[in-house]
Amino acid sequence: MEIIVGKTAGFCYGVKNAKDKTENVLIENKENKVYCLGELVHNKQVVEKLENMGLTVIENVEELPKSDNKNNKVIIRAHGVGKEVYEKIEELNYQYVDLTCPNVLSIHKIVQEYIKNGYYVLLIGQKNHPEVLGTYGWCEGKCSIVETEEDIEEICKKIQSNKILVVAQTTFSLEKFNKFVEIIKTKLNNELEVRNTICNATKLRQEETEKLSKEVEAMVIIGGKNSSNTKKLYDIASKITSTILVETAAELDLEELKKYKKIGIMAGASTPKESIDECIEALKSI
Repeated sequence: MEIIVGKTAGFCYGVKNAKDKTENVLIENKENKVYCLGELVHNKQVVEKLENMGLTVIENVEELPKSDNKNNKVIIRAHGVGKEVYEKIEELNYQYVDLTCPNVLSIHKIVQEYIKNGYYVLLIGQKNHPEVLGTYGWCEGKCSIVETEEDIEEICKKIQSNKILVVAQTTFSLEKFNKFVEIIKTKLNNELEVRNTICNATKLRQEETEKLSKEVEAMVIIGGKNSSNTKKLYDIASKITSTILVETAAELDLEELKKYKKIGIMAGASTPKESIDECIEALKSI
């Protein structure tokens, strides 16, 4: 069996940076409490390792107890948070460690700048995704989230601003983003500014997944089942060839996979190298 691993498979810069720095914070603060607002990354294995090192994961800032120790810390993960969350963390007497991905911080700055200049924001992304909710928290309410074509129809009927900014969740499907932008252009006569804020690593990974899927008999996508960017890789590959999505090597159906002579492997931005290596070794054992 020939196994081809995508060059862009695995941790992106933002995730690796967040994981490495969180590990350092945990090592340096063994005597203090360290919380994380939501799972640091959408990968069960990575989160469990960090919890074993002392990290406490909470869903949102409302769960954060008042701190009696100014050295207790709160990790802001790569997805980012809204302005009010920073204020609440400080109010509760914690230090925050801001590990927001630089690409996400860039979007926060973009929406703030345009809103100051009178723009209304259309944020293309998943309505309940933490990154999208974080970006929304910098828009002063002057924003609508677009997840589906139906959303476009409904939102465009209600928009009153003459100036519109379109941005995207960094891990959103490039194909869908371009499609949505074209639809928005047909619905609005307003001054329209489009900023494609899908991160370059996401674009490259999606493009490589499509290319690789055409060259193999089957694809194995590795990553968290709750990872947005991993699901998009699965969607891309499954339209082209036989594709499975697994979190670990233990989920591989080796009996089924041994019928293929050429298999491609791609992994999401939150997938550690260990998970990829274990899947490769399992496939080599067939």
